[in-house]
Amino acid sequence: MHAVNGVSFDIHGGEAVGLVGESGSGKSMTGASILRLLPAGGEITAGRIELDGRDLVALPDKQMRAVRGREIALISQDPMTALDPTMTIGTQIAEPLLIHGLLPKDATRDRVLELLSMVGVPQPEERIDNYPHQLSGGLRQRVCIAMAIACEPKLLIADEPTTALDVSVQDQILRLLRRLRSELGMALLLITHDMGVIAEHTDRVMVMYAGRIAESARTTELFRQTRHPYTEALLGALPRVNQTAVEGLYSIPGSPPSLTELVDACRFAPRCRYASDRCRTELPLPTVAPDGHLWECFHPRDGASVATVREAAPPPPPPATRAVLAVADDVVREYPIGGARLWSRRALATVKAVSGVSFEVYRGETLGVVGESGCGKSTVGRMLVGLEAPDAGAVMFDGAPIRTGRGKAERRRHSRDVQMIFQDPYASLDPRMRVRAILDEPLVIQRTFARDERLARIAELLRDVGLDPAAAGLLPREFSGGQRQRIGFARALALRPRLIVADEPVSALDVSIRAQLLNLMRQLQEAHDLTYVMISHDLSVVRYLADRVAVMYLGKLVEIGQTAEIYQRPAHPYTAGLLEAVPVPDPEAAASRERVAIGGELPSAVEPPSGCRFRTRCPRAQELCAKVEPRMSTFAGDGHLAACHFPLQPVVTGGGAEAA
Repeated sequence: MHAVNGVSFDIHGGEAVGLVGESGSGKSMTGASILRLLPAGGEITAGRIELDGRDLVALPDKQMRAVRGREIALISQDPMTALDPTMTIGTQIAEPLLIHGLLPKDATRDRVLELLSMVGVPQPEERIDNYPHQLSGGLRQRVCIAMAIACEPKLLIADEPTTALDVSVQDQILRLLRRLRSELGMALLLITHDMGVIAEHTDRVMVMYAGRIAESARTTELFRQTRHPYTEALLGALPRVNQTAVEGLYSIPGSPPSLTELVDACRFAPRCRYASDRCRTELPLPTVAPDGHLWECFHPRDGASVATVREAAPPPPPPATRAVLAVADDVVREYPIGGARLWSRRALATVKAVSGVSFEVYRGETLGVVGESGCGKSTVGRMLVGLEAPDAGAVMFDGAPIRTGRGKAERRRHSRDVQMIFQDPYASLDPRMRVRAILDEPLVIQRTFARDERLARIAELLRDVGLDPAAAGLLPREFSGGQRQRIGFARALALRPRLIVADEPVSALDVSIRAQLLNLMRQLQEAHDLTYVMISHDLSVVRYLADRVAVMYLGKLVEIGQTAEIYQRPAHPYTAGLLEAVPVPDPEAAASRERVAIGGELPSAVEPPSGCRFRTRCPRAQELCAKVEPRMSTFAGDGHLAACHFPLQPVVTGGGAEAA
């Protein structure tokens, strides 16, 4: 497998260079090659990797170990697996200082505290003795950054450093990297598949496809004058927070090619809508413009967008005429933690996951539920499906309460109407079962189809989600991530449900595959009259798919309303902060934004703040916010409600203190 094939670039001190592309394009392998940390069996067979004039490829292992961490450092994608769970974070941050002999052991604690303060970890004197599991995802990533910059390296390689983080934490981490680059003069190689992150946080960008650099330019030039069809397609597949209702996402056909054979032709030709016979028989050579803009293509583009236009959906009817399918009525869900004694069932404390949330889901709509991790979104979704029961309040479906303690027959009837799509398509599919058995299982349990009818239904489901019916005989491991999520969609559709709760269904996927699945969700909704509850922390995805948006913070519903209204005129400061933190795939627009992003960490759900739970992070908080919990008030717009004492929009006269 030729994972990287003829890649050339340079990085200057203090410069940020982005490396973007789909999974399997060779981005991470390029970073691993620079560090000479290739997987077993991998080797650099040609070329040079120079650092200050030294060829790292020719260095003996002992000398290369002295380079890693000291002159080149790495921030890996998953901070939990990058940290040793048996060691305190202070010990782990001190480790590179000791290995490279920069400080004696008795002087490392002060340096570690300095590093923790530098990366914005609160109360570093208390945190230094914590273990990784005691920190949030954002704090763990900050610890990884502290480890990486401990020796003040010349080059920092950040491999998808924010993929698993909330939009607010992502913004904090990227701002931190920019500040550290300025203060320490480091060069940064930022590996990502998020074009919005690239637009806001890099000086130059390289677009990688099938092990080669397809296009390279200064960031502003690449976004202004895109030349390669692959770059154009990536930008067209990207959902945006300012997207209109009639703009569709461009879906790149097919999938990246196998890299097991070298082909003397354009590797993107099978997926390119501009490909000619020449593209399929000749390898395009690099073209370099006078300003350094490079591309490999026989048919360069002129920077025009490939975003498609879909038919605008009719405006939703007024609330009084909409049919209600599901209702959450003042639901509360808490989880006990710990116990006073082994023989005592009384909990020491409870995690207040959901605290008095109320909303309605209308038939045929998509309701987006957004907020940071730990705000109770998934718990609400599980209660709607019936996987969990509320401790107080009620969850209704089609006018009847959902009871988790009901009998088997009632559970089967409810499952026909309500299904769930999970975040991780691989973990939610039995690896020992073939696709045919996975899709057949709900049909067997419901006893509604004969065997021949079930086989026909399985073939129909696979066609509906864009898979070949012949795939029914394969195992989940034989599919890509996007294909596995399509199987998850097919399983959810098997019983022809009326409501599907989709919990982060595209968060782990590339931008191109994500566009395919989001377009698929729209098509399936129209074809099968589906109602979606879309749980996500990606506000761009929700903007594209949702008719209404519900914003949650620390177990509370803080704002709800029509999507366009919420995104254009948010009333709650938390909603506005989330929108400000979303990366914009436009360097010029990003540079002119006046951003007031959310700072600080999410408070503990065990002891949430009094009054307004957002007040500890709110720039508008006053004394009243700590004493009185805000109630829902009405704002201009169809069903626009928010709970805030000092909202960003004026309250509609006579609409205050209304329940959601």
